[in-house]
Parts: sequence; structure tokens; C-alpha cells
Amino acid sequence: MLIYNTHFNIFIIINNCTMKNSIFFKRARVIISSGILLVLVSCSEKQPSDLTKEAFIPLPVSVTATGSYYSIKPSTTIYCSPSLAETGKHLGERIKSVSGFELKVKNVEKIPTSGIYLNLNPDIVEKRKEGYLLEISGKQIKLTASEPAGLFRGVQTLMQVLPAKMDSLAEGLNKIRVPSGNITDYPRYSYRGAMLDVARHFFGPEDVKRFIDLISYYKMNALHLHLSDDQGWRIEIKSWPDLTRHGGSTEVGGGEGGFYTQEQYSDIVKYAADRYILIVPEIDMPGHTNAALSSYDILNCSGKVTDLYTGTEVGFSSLCTRKDTTYKFIDDVIGEIAALTPGPYFHIGGDESHSTKREDYIYFINKVQEIVVSHGKQVMGWDDISITTLKPGSVVQHWASKENAKRGADQGAKVIISPASRTYLDMKYDSLTILGLDWAGFVEVDKAYNWDPDTLIPDLDTDKILGIEGPLWSETITKIDEIEYMAFPRLPGLAEIGWTAASQRKWDDYKSRLGKHGKRFSASGIDYYPSPLVIWE
Repeated sequence: MLIYNTHFNIFIIINNCTMKNSIFFKRARVIISSGILLVLVSCSEKQPSDLTKEAFIPLPVSVTATGSYYSIKPSTTIYCSPSLAETGKHLGERIKSVSGFELKVKNVEKIPTSGIYLNLNPDIVEKRKEGYLLEISGKQIKLTASEPAGLFRGVQTLMQVLPAKMDSLAEGLNKIRVPSGNITDYPRYSYRGAMLDVARHFFGPEDVKRFIDLISYYKMNALHLHLSDDQGWRIEIKSWPDLTRHGGSTEVGGGEGGFYTQEQYSDIVKYAADRYILIVPEIDMPGHTNAALSSYDILNCSGKVTDLYTGTEVGFSSLCTRKDTTYKFIDDVIGEIAALTPGPYFHIGGDESHSTKREDYIYFINKVQEIVVSHGKQVMGWDDISITTLKPGSVVQHWASKENAKRGADQGAKVIISPASRTYLDMKYDSLTILGLDWAGFVEVDKAYNWDPDTLIPDLDTDKILGIEGPLWSETITKIDEIEYMAFPRLPGLAEIGWTAASQRKWDDYKSRLGKHGKRFSASGIDYYPSPLVIWE
């Protein structure tokens, strides 16, 4: 019998079975066992690591490695000041989800010398909003930011260094190795959002919260909710109860529809705020309004209610733009929603108003802008609204017309970049995709990633760009699994466009990193489209 121990370069020769009881064999067995033990200890405690090899999405501004690692164990403590307790708790819950470790969260005033430490420093990362510094050494993980939102973004980066699930670690190891090094990071644009259409098909509060979690993982900071359309009105307005009682009773295809009570909507707003995500409510007008027109006859120029609508064609409906009652209605609606929404923006839609005369459209949008401002909000609308006189602080969302987007910017408005041919998450991936539409073309993962907002619109000053957004319209989307399938894996790419400088982004590098996130999608239960352009792990 020949035994070779590579660690000690020891050969042991045993000629026959009778040797098993010899002193030599017993000593050899001890030597071999000791050697193997030392090999295991050596591998487990001295193995270097490289933080720069991690598959971060979005790609950080700067990553340096120091060749060691920090071990997260069940006994590891998360330290933070009392004001950061919720972020500490969130981090603990995320770590538990991948490892089963229930880490203690402890409030401290002094800087600890071990564990995971969350810290606020107003001078960190050049005072960049949402910026953070992640420092990982053999003794401690220290996450520092100038504001709580930055800490939350840093937590998402830290989670991408951890395994997708504990079962991907070597069996029997009761710790998670985190590669050591430093990450300095901050976003390219201040607004990085997704939009969810809950009007064509209704999605309940738990589905919306699920979507909020998913976009937060990739450092998005805004969720635009499309709350009304021809097919349904989805938020309770107490002064106009038939909007939901009648207008919210159906959806595309004739389903039962649904709506959010004001209490449910407020809960969604809080859930998002806890993840440092802004809710932008949209009530689309003067078109896309059949659900309202079917609920109240006084909103129609004819004085008669319309039938409920469950189709998908657009452009046929319009509020009566010259009726005083119309503006009383809009004032009540905006007032109630604005009171429930602490964010600065109110989205008035304004797109595809094909049945509204141009002069009536301009008159209407100008009056509605006054109402929005009167409730302390900034106007946001699709790029169609730029043909009117925009209020100071307005935001134009580019989806179709580059000329309209430029016209809005020339009036002083900021621009959100959402070109349908690149960012619309409801577009089919290819001709074989069952879900989605294709009027803006097929949008594979590379097409969704390979573009730059700064150069999309000719002569648009880059300082006019507020950020980007990926809208997901729901004509063909009926449940959360389908939301996930259409959003992933395109949404992480849009998140990187919004966060990472264009000079750092390369498709070949990105698709390699994206492929490594396949196991993260699976571990999180995300039903994603396995694009053939990507090698998935």
C-alpha cells in the first residue's frame, strides 16, 4: 500500500495487512491525519482572495483588493448607531436569508474594532448622494456613507460578495468568507427608476413590495406607479368613491381588477421609503381615462358615462377639458394622493391623447400643472407635455419623441430617459417570446444594455438628464412571475446604466458578470429569461 501526503512530501509504504497493527502503522496514521488536518487548516485560514474578481452589478466606481478575507460567523455582530437600526436589521435579515445565521444588531456610540460596522460620516465619498465606502479587512467590515441611503446601497454591494445561498459554500464550514479590500462608489444619475403598470392588470400590495425589493437589490431608487388607465382605476379617492367601486372593477381581458385603499397605498409608500425608494404616482390624463369616464357622467362632455373597457387599444378617451367640474375632480384626486405621497413628484401622464384637440390639450395640461404645484409637487409627465408651457421644476419623461424631450429641456425641465426601444421592459426579447409586445421592436439583453443616455438625444445638455427609468406596461402581464420574467435580466443592466459611468461599461464584461447572477436570481426565486447571449451559472 502506498500513501502520499502532498503537504509534507511523505511516502509511507505498507506491505501487507498485518502491518495495520504495528506501531509503525499507528504512527504513520497519526502523521497522515495530522498532515491532512494541517492542509485543511492551511486552506481554510490562509487562502487569499481577490475582491476585484467579484461579479458586481452595478459596477462600482473603484474596487481594490488586499488579498485576504473577513469571516462572517453566527457569532458576528452588526454594530450601528440607534438611527441606523433599521438598516442594520435589514442587513441581518439579508445575511440570514443566504446563510441562516441570525446575527445580533447592537447599537453603539464608539467605533468597534470587530464585526460589521455601519457608520455615517458627512464628509465621506466627496459628499456624493448615495455614495459609500466599503472597507473589508481581516478583522472588520466597515461600511460608511454620508447619508442613510448610501449605507443601504452599500449593503446591496456587500450582499453581492456573499454567496447566493449557503449551500454553495464548502460543506461543513460554519462561516462565510468575504474577500478583503476597499470599494468606493456613488451613482452616475440621481434618478434610477422602474415603472409598474398596475392599471391594465392589477397587482396587489405584496406583489408591489416584491418588485420594490427586487429593484432595491440593484440600487434603483424610484418606483413609478401607473395608477390609472382606460382599463382600471387603482387607488381609492375618498371624495370620488365610484372611481374604484366601478372603475376599478375590471382589467384587460375582463378580470375582476382591484385597487389599493389609501391605507394600503400608504403602506407601500412606507415599505419603499424603508428601502430608500421614492414612489412616483401617476394619474394619466386627459387621455387613458375611460375608467374615470365610466365612473362619473359629469366628467364627459356628453354628460353620459362610457362603458367599462377591457381591451388594449389606446387614444380613444379624453376628459372634458373645458368643464370646471373636470378641474374640481383633478384637484381632489391630486390633493388626496399628494397628501399620501411624501416624494416631490406627481406624474400627470399626458401621452397618446389622440382624441383631444391640440388647443384643448395645451389648455388642459397648463391648468393641471397649476393644480399639481398648488399641492406642493413638481410636475412629471411623458414627453408629449413639452408642447405646453412647463412649470419651473418640471420633469419630462422621454419615451417616444426626442424633439419633445429636447423642447422640454429647452424650457428648463429635467429629462428622464426611457426610450421604448431600449428600456421598455414589456417589449418581447425576440419573436419567440410569448409575453409582451413588439411595437417598439425586440429588446434582447444586449440591446437593453448597449446604449448611453448622454448621447441618445442630439444637443441635449447632459446636466439636464435627471436619470433613467425602465417602464413595464401590463397589457400582457398578469402575475408577479411574469413581471419578473420580463424585468429580469434586463433590469440589472438598466440599473448599471443609471449607476455606472459609461466609460466603465463594456458589454463583454457585463454579460460575464450577469451570467454569474443567474444563481442569485434562482436563489431569490426570480423567474428570469435565460438569454442565449449569456453563459448562465
